[in-house]
Amino acid sequence: MSQQITASSLWEATKEEVTACLRCPLHEGRNQTVFGEGNRKAKLVFVGEAPGADEDAQGVPFVGRAGKLFTDILQAVRISREEVYITNIVKCRPPGNRNPQTEEMLACEGYLHTQLALINPRILVTLGNVPTQWLLKTSEGITKIRGRWFDWKGIQVMPMFHPSYLLRNQSNQKGSPKYLAWQDIQEVRRAWDALEEP
Repeated sequence: MSQQITASSLWEATKEEVTACLRCPLHEGRNQTVFGEGNRKAKLVFVGEAPGADEDAQGVPFVGRAGKLFTDILQAVRISREEVYITNIVKCRPPGNRNPQTEEMLACEGYLHTQLALINPRILVTLGNVPTQWLLKTSEGITKIRGRWFDWKGIQVMPMFHPSYLLRNQSNQKGSPKYLAWQDIQEVRRAWDALEEP
């Protein structure tokens, strides 16, 4: 029981630390931090790059237009947001929704590692170039490595297109980003189902 309390108190302490964080200049422009949302015992975690304007306003990840598409993608394979955990590489919005810079990601990295250590997921889905390249320590672009399984500290990692990229590429034609994202989320669902098999 004591370990449960320890994990829970460490989670809350980390969350409070993020709320008050001044480690990098991003804190200067934020309305609020976006720690993450979902099931803290999830076997499946989604990691985006950074909060946008809607997320900064609400304190919740993936709630804008891209967030709505993300939720729709999950629902298409019968995954609810409440069953999984959703977070970002950085917890504050970069100005003008630009990509987070290396020093900003370094400043936030410990928070993400603590979250992942406490959740202890089996599958990690990285959404877009930034989290994929950061976690997998690769310079390869998302179009090259999406849809393939990788290992990160014993966790299966599946890179997928970021929902905002899919909003900019509306085609559903075979081979289009939307088509490929549909293949990828179905593969994630299969892997998630396989974890439940005896």
